[in-house]
Amino acid sequence: MLTGVGSVAVLVQDAKKSAEWYRDVLGFEIVGNVGHTVYVKPRGTSEPLLHLCGPNDAWESDRPGGRTGIWLHCGPVRVQRDSQSGQVLPASDPEEVERTYRELKARGVEFSEELTTAAWGKYAILRDPDGNEFEIG
Repeated sequence: MLTGVGSVAVLVQDAKKSAEWYRDVLGFEIVGNVGHTVYVKPRGTSEPLLHLCGPNDAWESDRPGGRTGIWLHCGPVRVQRDSQSGQVLPASDPEEVERTYRELKARGVEFSEELTTAAWGKYAILRDPDGNEFEIG
C-alpha cells in the first residue's frame, strides 16, 4: 500500500545553487546531497522532499522550466468549499496565502501569476531561478 510521497524531482541547471535559493529565499532546509542531486524540504516537515536534480544522462531531452504541478501550501491544509461548483477542495487559509505571497514578493521571488482570488480561496504561481513554477495556495 502506498502511504505518501518521499520526494518529487525538479530539474535544475545547478543543484547546489538552486538549493541555496530554496533555502535563502523560500526558507527550506537542505537535507542531503548525493551526486547531481540536492534534497530540500520546507522547515519543520518530514516529507515530501524536493529532489533538485542537476544535469545528468537520465534527463534525455527534458529541461528545467514550466509548470511542475506541485502545490506548496501555506500553513495547515483545510477543506474549502468552492462557492461556484460546490466541490470540496484542500486549500490553505487565504489570509496565510496572501501573507506568504507578500513575504516572498518582498524577497524578490518572481510570480508568473500574481495573487488571485478564486471561489475556493487564494493562490499564486511562483517561479524559481530555473523557470520551474509552483502554486502557493
